[in-house]
Amino acid sequence: MEKGVKRWLVDTSKWNPTPHDFSSALSVLPQHERSSITRFLRMEDRKQALVSRLLQYALIHEVLGIPYNEIVIKRTFEGKPYLECSKVGVEFPNFNFNVSHHGDYVAIASEPLCLVGVDVVCCIKPKKESVTEFIENFSSYFSSLEWDNIINTGTYDEILVDFYRYWCLKEAFVKAVGSGLAYGVDKVEFHHTNWTNISVKVDGEPLTEWRFWLFKLPERHWVAVARGHPRFATENYKRTISKAEFDVEEYHKGLSLPNVAFVTRIIEQLIPVSHGEERLTQQDLCSDCLHLSSREA
Repeated sequence: MEKGVKRWLVDTSKWNPTPHDFSSALSVLPQHERSSITRFLRMEDRKQALVSRLLQYALIHEVLGIPYNEIVIKRTFEGKPYLECSKVGVEFPNFNFNVSHHGDYVAIASEPLCLVGVDVVCCIKPKKESVTEFIENFSSYFSSLEWDNIINTGTYDEILVDFYRYWCLKEAFVKAVGSGLAYGVDKVEFHHTNWTNISVKVDGEPLTEWRFWLFKLPERHWVAVARGHPRFATENYKRTISKAEFDVEEYHKGLSLPNVAFVTRIIEQLIPVSHGEERLTQQDLCSDCLHLSSREA
């Protein structure tokens, strides 16, 4: 099952495509995906949307071997993407994935059995208000314990970083279950030891069948990954997975799989070789694939 555990990143700030290169990359995708990208007015938004779609197709192709033109990705009512496919097989009983983008990065994570959620944040300093004023806008999303931890963490910059750490963990959790922030994230309370050994309580009850990881990325970015039991999925999302209930031993095999390090991909690696002459030119691409260490700050 380990082959189904993937963690990929793309730094979109290092990709500056010409109009031809962008169109070439866009042409890899089916028509309905292209229109969902070109509806954005800002080029940065188009880039992130395109990279997000390419990551999904490339990861599915690599793990499951499905040709790009046979991949069908749909979305639940709440907006969570899922693979509509009967080719997953017994090796990946619940193959699922999740994507996120913020700042310079687009991330994707996949799991073969457990639910997976991923969230990227960039610790952007507010320009028109103080850090305190900025985070106060979101105070209702945190438990009293989390809020006390945030506001008492130290300097204003440390307060902002802790705010974003908690935020991306909450997002990763609700994205894993497929609900979005309407879940009631003030009832989702995270505990940690210097941001390691991360655990969660919902309505005061510990969820022992979940695991969380937090990774520091360059330029004040963070990414969180959630891995949990399929029975916590929303009803809409549960219909998209093969199996929601497992015996203890079977589920533990999925829960205890290694959480692999994030790997930085370049755009060229997301384009199928069969795309031939339409592939992006090398000079417009980042030259090296970096392996980011899974530093749990």
